[in-house]
Amino acid sequence: MLELYNISFGVTAEDKQKEIIRDVTVRVPDGGLTVITGPNGGGKSTLARLIAGIEKPCSGKILFNGEDITEKSITERAKLGIAFAFQQPVRFKGIRVIDLLRIAAGGKLSVSGACDYLSSVGLCARDYIDREVNASLSGGELKRIEIATVLARGALVTVFDEPEAGIDLWSFQNLIEVFEGMRTSMRERSILIISHQERILNIADEIIVLKDGSVAAAGPKDEILPTLVGTSSAVKSCPRIDGAKGGEEA
Repeated sequence: MLELYNISFGVTAEDKQKEIIRDVTVRVPDGGLTVITGPNGGGKSTLARLIAGIEKPCSGKILFNGEDITEKSITERAKLGIAFAFQQPVRFKGIRVIDLLRIAAGGKLSVSGACDYLSSVGLCARDYIDREVNASLSGGELKRIEIATVLARGALVTVFDEPEAGIDLWSFQNLIEVFEGMRTSMRERSILIISHQERILNIADEIIVLKDGSVAAAGPKDEILPTLVGTSSAVKSCPRIDGAKGGEEA
């Protein structure tokens, strides 16, 4: 289980301290899909980076399966089983898809095994296995390849920061189906998605609402979602389409 206790984080700008995350305490249970949502600028992406170890909290504690990982680096957290997927997947000129999958798997991975991972995210393996992970791939293709690497990696907790950013409507629908499949197959592992898309909220087990850097609500989807639907500042019904820029707070 991933647990955050009294986490606070801020930055200094023009000699003034700006608080982005304020005394946040949340728990991400094992074996489920949890969505962190809320208005833009509420601190969602910052919280994701704190979990991944990209940023370090000013105060508070982060525990993973009972171990204090507050001061651990990204690499140390990755070795423990925490994976992070960026809003915009990284492109690797000169690296083929199968090479990326083998790196994620941490060793030898057969072509057949790599094809299984690609098929599980809705990609025709023979069309992608030898392609370079570069600008020739669309945003939706890159997202699904990134998810395939997550599956190959076998992380215990995977954090997706606004996975809908920069992909078209067709790819978004396929992304929803992939997440549903992940939730079914990764029964003892956790998925944490940062999003304010209603269709992603609909497949959640738990929802955490972050507003102005603090937890405004948290609980099972059936309790939290009805309080959010219709509040446009927190929930969006359609994703940004290809070419739009993702992102929110610093």
